[in-house]
Amino acid sequence: MSRGPDAATLLRRVLERHAERCGLSLSWHATESRRWASATFVGACHRMALAIEGAGTDAWIAGLDEVDLPLRGHLVADLIVATTVRTDIGADVGIEVLTVET
Repeated sequence: MSRGPDAATLLRRVLERHAERCGLSLSWHATESRRWASATFVGACHRMALAIEGAGTDAWIAGLDEVDLPLRGHLVADLIVATTVRTDIGADVGIEVLTVET
């Protein structure tokens, strides 16, 4: 029996939907995830590189760390925009995300 998509896949999907609702398009350069655990929580650390295109790119990036990103079976505990490189049509962005299993 399949457990369903992992946190990285869910995160990619919810980011794509959020960008689409804002009139932007995302394309993925790379996604890297590793398991993470503390004394009380289990989850994963994700590093993601993506390209964002469209009007409103700067505002989307600026507000990304405050957006509610619902993930089935997981919680986004922390999201940091680590790098931003502006392009002629948008930006290349690196984000780091900590998800915790619920």
